[in-house]
Amino acid sequence: MADDLGDEWWENQPAGAASSPEASGGEGGGDPEMQQETAPVPALSKKTKQPKECFLIQPKETKEDATKTRKRRKKKITDVLAKSEPKPGAPEDLQKLMKDYYSSSRSVIELEELNLPDSCFLKANDLTHSLSSYLKEICPKWVKLRKNHNEKKSVLMLIICSSAVRALELIRSMTAFRGDSKVMKLFAKHIKVQEQVKLLEKRVVHLGVGTPGRIKELVKQGGLNLNPLKFLVFDWNWRDQKLRRMMDIPEIRKEVFELLEMGVLSLCKSESLKLGLF
Repeated sequence: MADDLGDEWWENQPAGAASSPEASGGEGGGDPEMQQETAPVPALSKKTKQPKECFLIQPKETKEDATKTRKRRKKKITDVLAKSEPKPGAPEDLQKLMKDYYSSSRSVIELEELNLPDSCFLKANDLTHSLSSYLKEICPKWVKLRKNHNEKKSVLMLIICSSAVRALELIRSMTAFRGDSKVMKLFAKHIKVQEQVKLLEKRVVHLGVGTPGRIKELVKQGGLNLNPLKFLVFDWNWRDQKLRRMMDIPEIRKEVFELLEMGVLSLCKSESLKLGLF
């Protein structure tokens, strides 16, 4: 009878119950110390989720760091130019640019032939002049010179700049110098080259202001004769919105050197033409 009760008691115990009175803790529903040992189980499940949270945050930080790096790279050139102090151009700067430009395609002897005598350079702008005051300084006898000029398809003075917009600014800023001189816009924007050729053929022009590309094209087509030219002035020190000077732009620099080879260098060496850096 006692054995039957023992079997019934065992079968009616819930799953996971202790197999002995010592294991079950006797009366009172179990040992509290055993229950405390199973308490940290939820904490372990939280710890398994924590690495996932770290993994999700890490790519975001890396992306932000990469974006900041890209932004710094974009601003690097501008920052350097902005922090650099303005330095007036000098004849040595033009000579060095010419050597660097032709060094890969010319021999040592040919590079030496590109050297211009110091006597062909006018006094450079020291960044204190306006265009009118600078032109008055380098050409004090301009009024007499322009009165004696009567050749068509030519100019006495060329001012070379980087763009049509800049050319218009220069024309407006030279009013005090030019007086009654005839000034012509020599750039490509909204003006066809054939129209400029016809204007040069019809009337006497004293001053030309424009871009090297259009001036080079006019010389190539025979619309502009450089032999009567007395002054060639580069808009050297002015910087655009990207802080670039005229000769910092590869396309402009290339066209300037091509124009110099179209008779300008030979006129400089014969000392009939003077170069100025404004």
